[in-house]
Amino acid sequence: MSYAPDGQHQPYRSEGQYQQQPYGTSYAQPYEPQYQPEPPYGPPHPPYGEPDEPEYEQRRPRRGRRWLIAGVTVLALAGIAAGVMYHFEIPPFTDKGKDVSFGQPAGGGKAGGTDGTPKQAANAKALMPTGPKAEFKNSMTLGDGTHVAVTTLEGQKSGFKGKVWVWAPKEYNDPKFAKSGFPVMIALPGGAGYPSNYWMGTDLGLQTSISKWYSEGKSKPFILAMPVLNPGPDDKGIYWDGSDIPGQPKMGTWLTEDVPDLMKANFRTIKSRDGWAYMGSSTGGFASLKAVLQHPDKFKAAICSGPDIVPDSSLWKGHDKEKAENNPELLAKAMIDKKGAPDVYLAFQVGDNENNKKTLPDVQKFVATYTKGPIHTSLRVIPGGQHNAKTYVPNMGEGPIQFISKVMEGPVE
Repeated sequence: MSYAPDGQHQPYRSEGQYQQQPYGTSYAQPYEPQYQPEPPYGPPHPPYGEPDEPEYEQRRPRRGRRWLIAGVTVLALAGIAAGVMYHFEIPPFTDKGKDVSFGQPAGGGKAGGTDGTPKQAANAKALMPTGPKAEFKNSMTLGDGTHVAVTTLEGQKSGFKGKVWVWAPKEYNDPKFAKSGFPVMIALPGGAGYPSNYWMGTDLGLQTSISKWYSEGKSKPFILAMPVLNPGPDDKGIYWDGSDIPGQPKMGTWLTEDVPDLMKANFRTIKSRDGWAYMGSSTGGFASLKAVLQHPDKFKAAICSGPDIVPDSSLWKGHDKEKAENNPELLAKAMIDKKGAPDVYLAFQVGDNENNKKTLPDVQKFVATYTKGPIHTSLRVIPGGQHNAKTYVPNMGEGPIQFISKVMEGPVE
C-alpha cells in the first residue's frame, strides 16, 4: 500500500547565527560590531500552544495533500478489493446464487391465470409458462444484464436428475414482447458433458453471439437450455450417446422430453415445432442430429458441429435393435421413405483440421446420401478449423445460424 510519509518537519530555525571576525583582520581598525544582537534568545514568539502563523500556513497545504493522497489510495484499494471479491464470487460483491425468475410471475401460473400471466387467444402461437415454476439460481450475469441461471431438474419421464443451465436474451424482458413466445435452442456439449455443460460459460461467447446475430438479422432470439449430456464422467471411456440404452439412465428421454418440459413450464415458448431446435458439438452434435431425426414432430432444426454420425458407445453391446433405432443414418433413410414426414433442417459445420480425420468425410457422405425428401441440409467446411467449441461458435454466424433461423418462428403471439 502506498501512502504519504507522515510528520513532515520544517527546517530548524536557529536563534541567532553569530559570525566571527575573519582571520587576518587588523585590530587597529575602530571596533565595529559585526552583528546586531537580537533581543535575548531571538525574536519573541507567540505564547506556547499557539502556532507560529507563517509556519502553520506552510504546513497546511502539505497536510491537505497527504489526506488527498491517502483518500485516493483508500478508494483505489477498495475498488481493487471489490473487483477481487467479485471475481471470486464473494458476497456482497456478486449476484451469483440469487434467485432468477426470467419474468415469470410467482407460482408459475398457466396461461390466462389470475396471477399476472398474460391472457392469450385459443389460436395463439405462443405458449405461456405452464408451471410448476423451477428454482433458478444465478450462475453469472452478462454485460447486458442478462443471466445464465441453473436449476436441478428431476426428470419426470426419464427418472434422471441433473443440472440444466438456461439463458434468455434481453428481448425476452422487453415489454413489447410480454405476450410473445420465444424459440428455444437446446445446446449440447461434447465430451463427457458432465457435471457441467461448457456452453453455459461466457468464455465461448454463445450467448453474446446470439444477441449479436439477432441484432444483425441473422438469427432468432433463442432462449438457451444447456443440460448435462451424460449421467456421469467418461473417465473410464464410458459415455451414453445421449440415448436410452437398455439398463442405463434414459438420457435420450431426458434431452427430448424432460428438458423441453422444463422450458415450457418456465418460459414463454412456441407451441409448434417451429420454435424448437438443437445445437451441439462432437457427441452433442450427434445427440442433436439424432433428436431431430427421431422426433421431427417436436423439433425442426439442428446445428451439428463436428458430429459423430453413428452411435458408438460400448454400452450398446448386446442391444443391436435399440442401437439401430438411434442411428441417424437409418433414421434419415426411414424419414425419406415415409410419406408425409415433416421437413427438418440440419446445418453441419466441420473443420478441415479435425483430430478425427473421418469426421469430415463421414459428414460429407451423410449430406450427399440423405439430403432429399423432407431432409434439408447445409454444410460449412471451416478452413483450418479444429475439433473445439472455440472454432464452432464464430463459424455458426457464417451460415448455420441463418440456415435454421429462416425456417423457424419467433417471437410470436
